[in-house]
Amino acid sequence: GGGGGAAMADGEGLVSVDYEVHGKVQGVFFRKYTQGEAKRLGLVGWVRNTSHGTVQGQIQGPTARVRELQEWLRKIGSPQSRISRAEFSNEKKIQALEHEEFQILK
Repeated sequence: GGGGGAAMADGEGLVSVDYEVHGKVQGVFFRKYTQGEAKRLGLVGWVRNTSHGTVQGQIQGPTARVRELQEWLRKIGSPQSRISRAEFSNEKKIQALEHEEFQILK
């Protein structure tokens, strides 16, 4: 990569991807940290606990930023969490963001 202005690269585009994180991810502020990380990266979407002990949601934003959050969900998570695996599905290019912010859903 060379220099260039602060404008978004046109070639990058926006993507939407669903995720589900397995492991010890409930009761460890996982949703709060995910929301914080998503906001730091400028992403939108949502996160919620499921009834079967996982955390799932959707991420939308510039491809490179989405990749960063995917990596975070796969390896880092909240300080007390123990991630066994993260699964990503339904990845698709989108023309515009479908969420206004990154929300924690009940």
